[in-house]
Amino acid sequence: MLNSVCNLLITACVLLLLGAAASAGERWAARQATQWYAAQPWLVGCNYTPRTAINQLEFWQADTFDAKTIGQELTWAADIGFNVLRVYLHDIPHRQGAEGFYKRIDEFLSICEARGIRVMFVLLDDCWDPNPKPGKQREPRPHVHNSGWVQCPGNEILAKPERHDEMKPYVQGVIRRFRDDKRVLCWDLYNEPGNYQGSKYSVQDPPNKDKLSEALLAKAFDWARQVAPTQPLPTGLWAGDWADPNKLSPINKICIERSDIMTFHSYSGPGGFKARAEATLKYDRPVICTEYLNRPGGCTFQALLGYMKDKNIGAINWGFVAGKIQTQYPWSSWKTKFTAEPAVWFHDVLRPNGKPFDPAETTLIRQLTSRGKPPSAK
Repeated sequence: MLNSVCNLLITACVLLLLGAAASAGERWAARQATQWYAAQPWLVGCNYTPRTAINQLEFWQADTFDAKTIGQELTWAADIGFNVLRVYLHDIPHRQGAEGFYKRIDEFLSICEARGIRVMFVLLDDCWDPNPKPGKQREPRPHVHNSGWVQCPGNEILAKPERHDEMKPYVQGVIRRFRDDKRVLCWDLYNEPGNYQGSKYSVQDPPNKDKLSEALLAKAFDWARQVAPTQPLPTGLWAGDWADPNKLSPINKICIERSDIMTFHSYSGPGGFKARAEATLKYDRPVICTEYLNRPGGCTFQALLGYMKDKNIGAINWGFVAGKIQTQYPWSSWKTKFTAEPAVWFHDVLRPNGKPFDPAETTLIRQLTSRGKPPSAK
């Protein structure tokens, strides 16, 4: 009798473990995602690159990782009420030395934690230069928006499906190291998959980039699920129409059907922005806008931050301190010559000395978040 009971207990435990293992590799249930989001404060912050880095490589490579500047800037971020950063990683520093890369990530997370800020890491990215190279990065082109940003992976890997699996050790290695780390809010697996960059560079995107990115995106979700992080896994909607679930592009279909929480980008004015936000909310999952802010186009803090608070949409604008990525300049600076900063900035919030481009914006952020310190308290 005792042996029978023991065998039943053992069998039950095995079944439970197998069930847990199976569920660990699956998308979160909507209820789990909702409960996770309910435990978060209203998430407000920015896409962050220190002013001394032109791209992800200069941010994370050992020779140029700038903890001093990061500490200063994230003090400013906390002072205006930000509590989350979206931060891009890259496979090249991981290839150069995974353990050193993990130590720099850990140091960065400690700087964030000391200031009450959590991090959404971005692992893959289809935007800007398709030919990333390790080592010293080029200097910015004067007055040009994001003149040195690089894709991850570069065209050398993305264009060859047989090489896509080379990204698996990076994706899984980073997530595995920090899969239970409370300082990490979530893992944004792929920024703007399929974003074709045209003829800006001597090395150009493959003509079938959308299909290649679709395949890599599906693999990235598979790899991440195998690690089973305790944080949610999203990839953001950014192009096309996702309001009708019967008319989704293949990439948007993956984003919607495999993400634990919904994220999206919009640089449109209030009408277009709210239409995209409402379309995302229809999928009955928590929603975070992970890129916005286009002041000349009416996509501003004053126009949209209160709306996002009312809808409980997380709000992560592009850019923080104006620096080497030069995103205070518009996208059009690639074609139209600028000789000085535009009177109205495109992205970014603070000048290199920490002073706001528009003090009314930082005042509004403090008011709506009920966080931060007024200038006189610094």
